[in-house]
Order: sequence, then C-alpha cells, then structure tokens
Amino acid sequence: MTSDAEPGGGTAVDETYRKLTESLHRGVFAPGTRLPGERDLATSLGVSRSTLRQALGRLAEQGALERSSQRGWFVPRSMVGEPPSTLQSFSEMAYARGLTPQSRVLSRSERPATFEEAGRLRIAPASRVLEVRRLRSLDKVPVCVDTGVVVLEQAPALAEVDLTDRSLYGVLEGTCGVQIARSAYTVRADAAAPETAELLEIEPGSPVLVGEEITYAVDGTPVLCGVMCYRADAYRFQADLFRPVRA
Repeated sequence: MTSDAEPGGGTAVDETYRKLTESLHRGVFAPGTRLPGERDLATSLGVSRSTLRQALGRLAEQGALERSSQRGWFVPRSMVGEPPSTLQSFSEMAYARGLTPQSRVLSRSERPATFEEAGRLRIAPASRVLEVRRLRSLDKVPVCVDTGVVVLEQAPALAEVDLTDRSLYGVLEGTCGVQIARSAYTVRADAAAPETAELLEIEPGSPVLVGEEITYAVDGTPVLCGVMCYRADAYRFQADLFRPVRA
C-alpha cells in the first residue's frame, strides 16, 4: 500500500502541488502549452496518477491549469505573475551590492542528526550531518551568525572543504555537484543573546532578525537546514509575493 503521508509532515498531494506550482512560476511549463501526459508526469514526479490528478485538480480550481478531456492539461495563456525572489547566498548578495563578504568559522562538527533535524531534512534520526557555525561579515563589519546543518550523504566532499570566506551554496554546487533550487525561509524578530551580541558587536538585547531555512536541491530533496541571526540595523529581508491571476 502506498501512503499519502510525506516524511516532512505534509501529504504526497501537497508536495506534488508545490512542485507543479513552482514549475509553473519558473516557466518550466509556459503559458499556452500542454503538460506532459499524466503517466509521464506522474513518473517524473515519483507519485501515483491518483496523487497527480488531485494536485492538478487543485491547480485547475485556482485557474492555474485547464483540462481538455481529449487533449490533457494546459497552462492558460492568461496566467501571469511576478517571478519569485531570487535565491542568493550571503556571498552572492554581498557581491551584488558591491561589498566584500567574509566568513569566519566559529565551530565545525560531524555528528548524528537530531530528531528535529531529521524531520526537517527527511532523513533517518542519527544520520550523519555536518554542522558549521560561522560569523558572516560585509566589508569587515559583522552582520550575521550563521549555523548550517548539511546532510553528509548528499555532499560528502563538503567534509574536506574549509568554509572560511567561502559560499556554502557555491561549494555545494561547484564541489559537491548539488544544484540548489529553492529555500523555504521564515524570518522572526528577536533580542540578541549575550554571546551573539558580542560576535555581532551590538549590545545584549539589541534587536536581531532570525532567519530559518530549509534548502532543497532541484529534485526536491532537502539538503541543508540553517539558522541565521542578523543585526537588525544591517539586514533587510525582501521578497516578491505573487498569486495567479485569472482571466
């Protein structure tokens, strides 16, 4: 029997719907074109046709897809939307603004994944992960304390790489062959703990922005989970928010 439950806590239908939505917004299926046949599409997504049809039906209810009983599923020509925000590493963000990024490794360890990490990364508890904690700076001004946890099975070469002044995304893609596709990212306000405040050269209790992310490869596999603590006076989160527009 095939379960509709996903390791990450959602359902197979939810995950299929998310992947199809992302493909539509990224232009994989252009407006006015027909989607691959259900059998081929279900195979490429690794789901049953029943699961696929439920996800397609949800998109059709939102006006993101149209169905022809004889010709299959189509993307409406009238579908428009702003593209999602570009996912950039800290280093890419810095260079785009004409700044020089620096990274100092505060701690680094190979260890078993915790239960929480295993759930977020869809791996078995106690699977081997690499945890790297770094202080990130822009033009030598400390901006962020960054803790990243990477699944070592997916990027074993990372264990040998010095991440001082290196982009983790860049190393994953260039050295480990892991192509990053997207990140699920949340931001909340908090007050700086004494240790964090000292690293960021601010007063304890000063406002900070805490970002939590799960980063996915192109096949939808979680690769990295991380927590970034930014000085509130040195970081601004920006995103393009979009929704389908019906004719």
